[in-house]
Amino acid sequence: MIENNDKLWSEIDVTLETAHEVGLTDDEYSQVLEILGRKPTYTELGVYGVMWSEHCSYKNSIKQLKTLPRSGGRMLVDAGEENAGLIDIGDGYAICFKIESHNHPSAIEPFQGAATGVGGILRDIFSMGARPIAALNSLRFGELESGRIKYLMRGAVEGIGHYGNSFGVPTVGGEIYFDDCYHDNPLINAMAVGICKADKTASAAAAGPGNPVFIVGSSTGRDGIHGASLLASREFDEQTEDMRPTVQVGDPFAEKLLLEATLELIEADVVVAVQDMGAAGICCSTSEMSARTDVGMDVDLDKVPMREEGMSAYEIMLSESQERMLFIIEKGKEEKAIEICDKWDVPITLIGIITNDGILNIRREGKTVVQMDAEPLVLGGGAPQNDPKAIEPKYLKETRAFDTTNLKTDISLKDAFFKLISTPTIASKRWIFEQYDSQVRTNSVNIKGDAAVIRLKELPGKGIALCTDCNSRYTYLNPYNGAMSAVAEAARNVVCVGAEPVAITNCLNFGNPDDPEVFWTFKEAIKGMGDACRALGTPVTGGNVSFHNESRNRAVNPTPTIGMLGLIDDLNKTMSLNFKKEGDEIYILGNDRQEFGGSEYLKQIHGTISGEAPIIDIEEEKRLQKATLTAIRSSVVNSAHDTAEGGIAVCLAEKSFGKNKLGCEVELSGELTAAKLFGESQSRIVVSLDSAKVAELKTICDNNNVPMTKLGTVVNDKFEIKGCFETTVAEIEKEYEDAIPSRMQQ
Repeated sequence: MIENNDKLWSEIDVTLETAHEVGLTDDEYSQVLEILGRKPTYTELGVYGVMWSEHCSYKNSIKQLKTLPRSGGRMLVDAGEENAGLIDIGDGYAICFKIESHNHPSAIEPFQGAATGVGGILRDIFSMGARPIAALNSLRFGELESGRIKYLMRGAVEGIGHYGNSFGVPTVGGEIYFDDCYHDNPLINAMAVGICKADKTASAAAAGPGNPVFIVGSSTGRDGIHGASLLASREFDEQTEDMRPTVQVGDPFAEKLLLEATLELIEADVVVAVQDMGAAGICCSTSEMSARTDVGMDVDLDKVPMREEGMSAYEIMLSESQERMLFIIEKGKEEKAIEICDKWDVPITLIGIITNDGILNIRREGKTVVQMDAEPLVLGGGAPQNDPKAIEPKYLKETRAFDTTNLKTDISLKDAFFKLISTPTIASKRWIFEQYDSQVRTNSVNIKGDAAVIRLKELPGKGIALCTDCNSRYTYLNPYNGAMSAVAEAARNVVCVGAEPVAITNCLNFGNPDDPEVFWTFKEAIKGMGDACRALGTPVTGGNVSFHNESRNRAVNPTPTIGMLGLIDDLNKTMSLNFKKEGDEIYILGNDRQEFGGSEYLKQIHGTISGEAPIIDIEEEKRLQKATLTAIRSSVVNSAHDTAEGGIAVCLAEKSFGKNKLGCEVELSGELTAAKLFGESQSRIVVSLDSAKVAELKTICDNNNVPMTKLGTVVNDKFEIKGCFETTVAEIEKEYEDAIPSRMQQ
């Protein structure tokens, strides 16, 4: 290591103030000086700034993340080892999947922010050798009455659709919520899923001193400098609108070519390692790939293809220009790699070589601008690992004291039902999903159930189920229970389509971790998620932490989004949610609790998010899922749908929508209360079945100690809750379908 700063070249003299400008604290800058044994160059300081940013280093979350179940089950790589999770699905194949956030860029430039979020997560998938077969998302916006929120949603949805449709991957599922807490800071979480041969995956661990280092893909510009790393490590303020240049710009057509070239390079056995140049660009990929195996890299930045003149070493290193990958090619196979890239018209440029000293040695215009160990830069290496202070939020005392049993309103149950069915969080998302191509590649079996069902052409007759889930009102009221509920509902949703839940990926969206109350909610959510995953046998394959989701006026609700993967052994035994046959009997499987805390009813009718979050008994949940999956795979039931936002009443309505216009005639026992109709207790699934199979269903439920209660009967084009109200399916469906389009036109 060079210890005399005179032998290194720096564009700007480095001071403590300069360190602050790149996001380092006083203590962190002192740590940099101690590690280097000298003052850093300006470029080195920039590298430390982005690599030790919240987004890249997870410095405030890594200790908590390590408590999650990050191995076992069908996992082929432990969480964090590679760019994405890898799950063994048998017969020599694996599913690769991951979810990440692009929240802050999307708040500034919603189209490009959301589009490049999709592009980035797709690169994480195919950089491992997996061909993307599906994309999903989880979106959160403020209330849809706001013109700004309509602008943000329109831009984000168009960006997701543009990138996915142009790239050629079906967007098959997701969720969207509307709440004032997301007014300033929307959440754009993008998930991608791919399939590969289990023995043909690529690693992100550089190896082999003497092996050449190549940039493959687009040229490097000034767009995106400090993009994900800076934006995701600060709150929004009056300077936010001036940060548009930090938002990356994507090219899905270039990424499609990059995909094909990457997969062929991996198939040709010329690749030693490969990593996407995402957040922090070249400095991230060079340092992370080197640190994984304690090798170094010697890189000449003059060789990096640039689309702008006069770029400094700092700018080249930190640029987050899209559609670029860093490849380590096996020495002697360079010509084959170049031949493949030329075939796909994808630029490939030699920029360096692997060394055996563990040092990043980087030059610009013949001058050394970076010379330092890679290991201290990265997550799990020498990057800071903090223990933020955690204090239970004061607001919980008030919300827990809220009495949900004596609420008074002049609104009838019928009017409340129609208000709920037409509120944007519950209403039809057709305006959104019809902008996405869900059928490209012709693998999509069903995208309109509780989870998307995708056929695997490589394994005839088999499929996977995918969903994203999180009700952030529950985590706001009880972070532990709320996170458990998010995992349980995601698992319940894939069970409802006939799949076995096997693993999750997560995207953890929270406010400022330096706020002790925020960090307390984070710790509690991690505990809840971990306990639920251990109980359900769904380990965490990896994901993303997104802190600082707040502005001066608002912090988002704690939002630990869960992406769930389920396996289907026989696609002939899948299930959908809607009623199938007139005369079928309707039953609810599960408990008869009437919990109101955090419900959509409370928010819409009483204007509050209060009470206690619904109870989640994970053993009860396991029994329910086992019974339901058995009933589906035994062809006992004709439909299945879990109760969620809006409770039993909304669940029954959603089961009534479809081409056949079948509704229901139900009679609920006891007093007809809002809690009975609209309470959102967990661990409940509504099924319909032929009367001849009721006894068989009862046996399955009894064997699993699952309560089973008859609700009513499937009828033609009528929706009746006896003693409460009666209407037509068509009338309900019109309110349900028109809710979002009518608001977007206002």
